[in-house]
Amino acid sequence: MHRTPWILIASETIGIKAPLYVVELAAQRMLGWTPEGAPFRRLLNHNAEIPPEASRVNGYTREILEHYGEPPLQVYDGFARYVGELPLVAYNLRYDLDDVLRPEWQRLGIEPIGHPGFCALRLTQRLLDPVPAGNHKLHTLRQYYRLPERGAHTASGDVETVVDLMQQILRPLAAARGLETWDAISAFIAAPWFPSRIAFGKYKGRPFRDALDDPDLYGWLQWLASVSTPHSAEMGRWYLDQLSASAQAVAAHPMMLGTGPSASSELVLFHDPELETLRLLIADNLSRLADLEVEYIQEHHSVEVVQSQLFSFIRPHYERRDGLQLKIQYRRKYLDTLMIEGVEEAETVIPEYEDTRAETEREYQEAAAHAAESRALSDLEQREIKTIFRKLVGLYHPDRFAHQSEKQEIYKRLRQIPNDPDGFLLRRGMSSLDFDDHTELATLRQLYVTLQERILNLLDELEQLRVSGDYELLAISRKHPDSLQEIANQQAAQIAAEIAELEADASQLAEEIASLTGTEDPFGD
Repeated sequence: MHRTPWILIASETIGIKAPLYVVELAAQRMLGWTPEGAPFRRLLNHNAEIPPEASRVNGYTREILEHYGEPPLQVYDGFARYVGELPLVAYNLRYDLDDVLRPEWQRLGIEPIGHPGFCALRLTQRLLDPVPAGNHKLHTLRQYYRLPERGAHTASGDVETVVDLMQQILRPLAAARGLETWDAISAFIAAPWFPSRIAFGKYKGRPFRDALDDPDLYGWLQWLASVSTPHSAEMGRWYLDQLSASAQAVAAHPMMLGTGPSASSELVLFHDPELETLRLLIADNLSRLADLEVEYIQEHHSVEVVQSQLFSFIRPHYERRDGLQLKIQYRRKYLDTLMIEGVEEAETVIPEYEDTRAETEREYQEAAAHAAESRALSDLEQREIKTIFRKLVGLYHPDRFAHQSEKQEIYKRLRQIPNDPDGFLLRRGMSSLDFDDHTELATLRQLYVTLQERILNLLDELEQLRVSGDYELLAISRKHPDSLQEIANQQAAQIAAEIAELEADASQLAEEIASLTGTEDPFGD
């Protein structure tokens, strides 16, 4: 492997069905596990419409591609020279090559470039089994393993992330399995394989090896092996073959059995090695979860601070707009009631309006008070949060504090946890775990799965936060601290246009009320 040259590729497309136009093509020449030479990265201009949903994901617009993009034939000519006759590898090779590039080359009348190598996704699935991060999505693995930040939703960023993943995570795992050559890796990927945790059905999430001491699960695998669907039957047979090999290995090494002559005649695996492995995995996952909780709190709080600053700048415009909308709503209600049910019934709308207006004013006062208190966390405060969450690594499921609006409330709750962890767990209907030798294996397995799910959910929440408009505003303010006032002025101008239209509507309704009742408008100016 160390002397084998190959090409790592990734593409970014527009559209969700054929034709999938490539708008960015990236590649990196590799020598074994190591990048060699300059990367390849080009933008393509197909003069095609770009759906808004595609632009929101990858950031490419028709204007950008018309300015920076090149004709596709020109790009692929350069790509062919970069690749030569080397094999192509991608994180999802079947998609990038079979669904995207080959159809595009055929559409453009281009001869196929390079030839298929191995799929990096399949290599990852086999080496990271069961996957600690919960899934094999590239951005999830990047965050889980704390790989460097790269360009999100870009082909060049994906190539760089796959290089990081291979060098830092996959390479040592492959070496531990003796996968030292290109041919060995290719054969490893091509061999039949299914995940060690069952992915569907009544036993979803269970390790298939549980069937060694669970007759019901073993019976289900036998049923799976006998179904008429070829792929499902292949899966069932593969699991049964692996179980048979495990049983034969145990029979050849009696020390893997129970406790000697008094043991049952039935096969009972000695579980201590798995218990030790689970303890290590759980400790690692708890530590990772603590770090992610801290990261989310800090990022979410920073977003709130920027939003509070922006609110403070344009609060008067918001209040004026919302006040006019409220008057229009109740003036219309007053008129509708007046014309159908008469003056006396219409008069009951006025106190409703006063109550709603008072509630709206209270909400604005509370929002303003919160905005006034919001500020960026100091270095000392950030270190304290990290220290507190580090103390949570022995807990079953650290509580979430990301959505607390009051920072003092965050600290109040956080500080209670390390002081009384067992009480914290019991108040949430959970018992503490000491992870001693008497802890049931099934409990630890379930805990491991739960922690994986929580980490995955939190990674998804972080990803959603970082692609949100509010986070984009935070990123802009971090790069250009004086930009908030400019953004506030732009938003204020937009709201002012709304206010002008609302004032016209409100004035017309007030005149209509006055003409029908002969009195001044009861809702004021």
